[in-house]
Amino acid sequence: MANSSRPDTPAGLRALRWPLRLTWAGMLAENLSRALWPLLAVVFAVLAMLMLGLQDIVMIEVVWSVVVVSCLAALAALVYAFRTFRLPTRAQALARLDASLPGRPIQALMDDQAIGQGDAASAAVWAAHQNRMAARAAQARAVPGDLRVARFDPFALRYVALLAFVMALLFGSIWRVGSVTEMTPGGGGLATGPVWEGWAESPRYTGLPTIYLNDIPEGPLKLPVGSLITMRLYGEVGALTVSETVSGRKGDVPPASGAAHDFTVAQNGTISVGGPGGRSWQVAVVPDDAPQVQVLDDPTSAALGEMTLPFAASDDYGVEAGEVRISLDLPRVERTYGLTPVPEDRPEIIVPLPMPIAGDRSNFEENFVEDFSEHPWANLPVTITLSVLDAAEQQTQSEPREITLPGRRFFDPLAAAIIEMRRDLLWNRSNADRSAQILRAVSYKPDEMFRKETQYLQLRQAIRKMETLAHYGINDEQQQALADDLWDLAIELEEGDLADALDRMRQAQERLEQAMREGASEAEIAELMNELRRATEDYLKQLGQQAQREAQENGGQQPDQQDGMQMTQDDLQKMMDRIQELMEQGRMAEAEEALKELQEMMENMRVTQGQGQDGQSPGEQAMEGLSETLRDQQGLSDEAFRDLQEQFNPNAQAGESQGNQGRNGGQGRGQEHSQGQGGEGEGSEGAQNGDQQGEGQSGGSLADRQQALRDELSRQQGNMPGAGTPEGDAAREALDRAGRAMEGAEEALRNGDNAGAIDNQAQAMEALREGMRALGEAMAQEERERQPGQGTAQGDQRAEARDPLGRTPGANGGTGTDEGLLQGEDVYRRARELLDEIRRRSAQGERPQVELDYLERLLDRF
Repeated sequence: MANSSRPDTPAGLRALRWPLRLTWAGMLAENLSRALWPLLAVVFAVLAMLMLGLQDIVMIEVVWSVVVVSCLAALAALVYAFRTFRLPTRAQALARLDASLPGRPIQALMDDQAIGQGDAASAAVWAAHQNRMAARAAQARAVPGDLRVARFDPFALRYVALLAFVMALLFGSIWRVGSVTEMTPGGGGLATGPVWEGWAESPRYTGLPTIYLNDIPEGPLKLPVGSLITMRLYGEVGALTVSETVSGRKGDVPPASGAAHDFTVAQNGTISVGGPGGRSWQVAVVPDDAPQVQVLDDPTSAALGEMTLPFAASDDYGVEAGEVRISLDLPRVERTYGLTPVPEDRPEIIVPLPMPIAGDRSNFEENFVEDFSEHPWANLPVTITLSVLDAAEQQTQSEPREITLPGRRFFDPLAAAIIEMRRDLLWNRSNADRSAQILRAVSYKPDEMFRKETQYLQLRQAIRKMETLAHYGINDEQQQALADDLWDLAIELEEGDLADALDRMRQAQERLEQAMREGASEAEIAELMNELRRATEDYLKQLGQQAQREAQENGGQQPDQQDGMQMTQDDLQKMMDRIQELMEQGRMAEAEEALKELQEMMENMRVTQGQGQDGQSPGEQAMEGLSETLRDQQGLSDEAFRDLQEQFNPNAQAGESQGNQGRNGGQGRGQEHSQGQGGEGEGSEGAQNGDQQGEGQSGGSLADRQQALRDELSRQQGNMPGAGTPEGDAAREALDRAGRAMEGAEEALRNGDNAGAIDNQAQAMEALREGMRALGEAMAQEERERQPGQGTAQGDQRAEARDPLGRTPGANGGTGTDEGLLQGEDVYRRARELLDEIRRRSAQGERPQVELDYLERLLDRF
């Protein structure tokens, strides 16, 4: 047995003195935290209230009540601390250290052998046990104290007091604690001595901090102009005075001994505080320079008339805003033709100047970009002036610069004539008769001037409206409406879609040649070159489709190519790149020769196709048939719309070539049908229908053609692949809706309701597009599910069916990609233009009620 009654510590435990001391210190901290946390919470809470200045905003009775409560709470916390705190002993520290070790080796080392002391074997066993316990005790480490007092503070009052104290350190001031002494008897006399405070607050836009004048020694002091000086005097009136010469104030000036002084620094001078503790400063004003702005270069014009004007602006503290003012430079205007009359009064063009969205505005360069093509002063001499404003409302203007206001350049002769007459009309409305007469003269042969019949009708309507208003008087709204109509028509003539890709390519070449001759800008030439590239691609697609039709007519045999010209896509690209390179180098004559050579080669080239309809899959055949049906439906809808226009304007074609236009339209439609599903029979019927329309009897003809188109859709629907698949079922459902809409259009045409027929035709075309999209998805799904080994033969056939440019036919038999034709920005732009035109016409109350009702239905639908 062991006897543990020895109080002495063995010599083997001397190595534990540092772990023992640290353990004792941890126990002391633990006892202090448990005893003093209430007292510290009270102290922190009281200091937080004093530093935040709560004693200055509440009644004195509340302050004294809080003082009493705080004193009682502090006394109670102090009593709690004395009763709770116990100084730890060495034995307690040794016991905690021993409890942290396995087997309590410290206690074992302090024990003595109780029995068997004379037995050598027993003594040896006891010695071995002591050695083992000594080795284990040597591994002892200090035991940290447990500082957690959560079980003594269940409501976390200590954290509330600590948080309030931290907030007071951030937002309060230690100097506010002394203000509580003024509330004691006799303490108020401490604050009645003569003291002063002063602040110098710089204007906010400078970004400079506020200066506390009490911390600034006497001597020179630099302040921005407009700085606000605030002085406050405390104590006996007259003991302190303020004098200054920086504000330049006159008249009603407060007395120098007043308690409050507020003035603004406007000039160099002195600020002095006289009396006990007074100071004086020699103020040097830092002036605020006016902003600067200048035009860096002459404006440049983009291909579509957008003006870009580079400018630079600067200010010591940053430019706030700016504007551009453009005024007509009448002395430099060539007063001939429509510009001979005195121009109507028009206000200056005022446009905000662009500012940097982010970054420094003290010194920057920007580009002013705006499109003034539709303004009456476009392409006329003007003066442009830039002005900028800083935060101090100082404004500076640049030197007026004489320029020609950039506007859009029109290369189509008829569009350019319409734009010139539009300018004359806006210059002075007295030019209305002259403008109408000139427009009649330039359009007296519509078959040679207009690509579309509707464009000629639009111009004739604008001419009649111009003549009528010129007779009865034109107000501002009517003048602007006429200008808008002429602008829209000129844009359509300039860049409207061409049915014939060859005409479009020729027009693009002519516009490019004219631009080179007239010395157009690089941006305009680049845009026209891109237009030529696109038109050439469309022309090649048309040639590919023509080659397909020839192959079908010849039973799949290629036409004779001995007299034709073949060239690769790389050759064509190299020629266009060469033309653009010559233009960029300024070698316009060589560029024109190369352009003419390209034009001759393109017109003499024939494109062949290796396979026709026989090499197409059932899905591709169905897609091509639906595309043809959609085109025919679009043609019927256009004819119905023209008939509706003629119904509303019966005098539009009187005394002119109405019958010839009707016959020409019928022949064109007959040719279109002869190339589609209907064959020659439909082509003859189309020509016959055109003659009937020329005689004013088109209602029944359109209804019969609508019925034939619906029957053709039913036949195509029966042969459509993809039955049983979700995509195929969706395509059939869409075609069912198209058939019902066609039936409604046929019935409306037979009843003479062209407006209702156009509504149904629009529904039919939308349903056809949905059906084509669903059919395309079905074909794509079928292609993905096909095994890798299948479809090789058909792929080989397609690889052989290439045109001279190396392109393969698409899914619907056309040359090019399989992407939808209804994609791209041009489609959305065209849709927006059509919607704007419908809204404009619906706002014209002089139109017949039937047409207005139809336009309202279109707006409700779209």
